[in-house]
Amino acid sequence: MEVVMNAGAMVEVVLPGKVEPEGLQVRRRPVPAPAPGQVVVRMEATGVSFAEQQMRRGRYYDQPPFPFVPGYDLVGTVVETGEGVTAGLAGTRVAALLKVGGWASHVVVDAADVVPVPDGIGAVEAETVVINGITAWQMLHRKARVRAGQTVLVHGANGGVGSVLVQLAHAAGARVIGTASARHHAALRAQGVTPIDYRTENLPARVRELAPGGVDAVFDHVGGRSVVDSWHLLAPGGTLVSYGSASTRDDEGSKQWPVLKLLGRVWLWNTLPNGRRAYFFNVWAGRALSKNRFRARLRADLTEVFTALRRGQITARIAAELPLTRAAEAMRLAESGTVAGKVVLHA
Repeated sequence: MEVVMNAGAMVEVVLPGKVEPEGLQVRRRPVPAPAPGQVVVRMEATGVSFAEQQMRRGRYYDQPPFPFVPGYDLVGTVVETGEGVTAGLAGTRVAALLKVGGWASHVVVDAADVVPVPDGIGAVEAETVVINGITAWQMLHRKARVRAGQTVLVHGANGGVGSVLVQLAHAAGARVIGTASARHHAALRAQGVTPIDYRTENLPARVRELAPGGVDAVFDHVGGRSVVDSWHLLAPGGTLVSYGSASTRDDEGSKQWPVLKLLGRVWLWNTLPNGRRAYFFNVWAGRALSKNRFRARLRADLTEVFTALRRGQITARIAAELPLTRAAEAMRLAESGTVAGKVVLHA
């Protein structure tokens, strides 16, 4: 990883273009001052998610032009407030959803976009359930509306979002079938999940054995052929929630096409008169139409996630914790497919 030394008091990791993880650059510059309505957050924990993995390949649907600082979310402490911000916010530990910019020791955020982290939850622990938790919560409760007694299929049940989905679904009283490679099956069984090895088993046939009438909800981050199978595995009245296209991660060509293809399929499926529903989930949906409504919903739902964490209904799955300056190593680890949970960076 290239280190560019400048005088200053903050550190940030820059993605300069389509590079291997070792091409990430660590730079130092002055800590920015907050504008009116903003706060400066000293980052305590930020994560490596699938979004950053796609961004370094130039394949995230709406990523900004290179170069930029990646980092989808963060947890940290407010160290400075801008004009118009309640002074009492200083010193508060908060979480923020950013899309980009989190891989930095200090980040400027609109005060309206931060969510307080309850006492008793550590920064790294909280970080594991920010984007993963809000995604899982909203897909489960706002889209699929899973209820006690239902059966759900979670693809990638050992992953960042998948592991939270599994726990929230159990908390809601649902039965969970989860796909994962064989090395994760023992851990999934210990959580009460019925595991399926997507590499060696006929997944649709196995799901039909376990749920002959179909499943009530499928959460699919794989895309491609998987999302078609997921749709056909639904019971009458069931819900498919597609939230990614991991199968196209290494593809060449248009980065928009996989998402547009998914959106087209969702639109078509929802025109069919079979009572099933399909969604393509985007955590940012609705922000452009009503920023205040988006913020209120995010605050309410992330607070629910933190409450579930405090109650022990979900647990923080930390795959590894590394300093920000080792972001390249963290990226390699996250992309290896060998870890369960989230790879976290700290300042």
